[in-house]
Amino acid sequence: MNRRTFVKQGGLATTALVGTCLGIGHAWAQGEVTPVPRQIETPPLTIAYEENGNSAGFPIVLLHGFPDDVRAWDGVTPPLVKAGYRVLVPYLRGYGRTRFRDAAAPRMAEQAAIGQDLIDFADALHLERFAVAGYDWGGRAASVAAALHPDRVRAAVLIGGNTIQNTIAPSAPAEPETERALWYQWYFNTERGRAGLAANRRGICRLLWETWSPGWRFSDETFNRTANSFDNPDFVDVVIHSYRHRIGNAPGEPRFLAMEQQLALHPKVEVPSIVLYGENDGVRLKPPDSAVERTSFTSLVAREVVPGAGHFLPREKPDAVSAAVLRLLAIPQ
Repeated sequence: MNRRTFVKQGGLATTALVGTCLGIGHAWAQGEVTPVPRQIETPPLTIAYEENGNSAGFPIVLLHGFPDDVRAWDGVTPPLVKAGYRVLVPYLRGYGRTRFRDAAAPRMAEQAAIGQDLIDFADALHLERFAVAGYDWGGRAASVAAALHPDRVRAAVLIGGNTIQNTIAPSAPAEPETERALWYQWYFNTERGRAGLAANRRGICRLLWETWSPGWRFSDETFNRTANSFDNPDFVDVVIHSYRHRIGNAPGEPRFLAMEQQLALHPKVEVPSIVLYGENDGVRLKPPDSAVERTSFTSLVAREVVPGAGHFLPREKPDAVSAAVLRLLAIPQ
């Protein structure tokens, strides 16, 4: 072998090694263990979910938001699996392969419903206790479950804070900049908005990704892998109901009235919790005052504003989220 051949082959070997390492890194980011798709029935839903990790490990439930799906947690899951936990990632009602069991059931998605969906999911899997992390809709569901069922929820990472709402009394107008950022909610409260979401669901959802996390440079492939979940036949009705109910423009399910009244009193979250915010969140433009926020928790372990992140924190800074979950679960019970 002459010098030129040696250098060439050495370069090829180095390139192959680097490529292999990058491939491993990519595989780890996407989940070293291929998630197992499953489904389970609760009273109202057939919930599709993915499972990773040790089936005998302590369960962690990860809840996505709007407009997103289980792929939001691909970067968060591997460290939790490596630490020996059982990781469960369900599709919320109206997303992906999750379906209503009763074809005639109204397609509703008030906060009490998605909070109860989490408890129903845990019941169906016979999970006596579990940890939860969530953002956007998933964060609200996690807040509801943690506040109302502290005997079931061991720990909670709430991305965007405690977002339980008072749906009984009208809310006061927000600052103009905040109201402008919530344009999509006002749009969805019109019939034009319903028709627009039905006709342009991918275009609207992509626009929200771009504006809510302005520093996140996601690929077409990344978006398209999740956008299939918006093709769920219940997606439009569920989204429209969620954004109309919260401001009093759509009735809730009668079975949840008592729960909504309880949530209107802003019950404290008593389980060990960590609150995370993206510094550049295009929806939650400014986190609440930390002193005021702490009053809604009795066991707030940490509160962190994550630099360089927007609304889609589990996708943008997955290490910050997985570290928060692991920190909470390291606290002796």
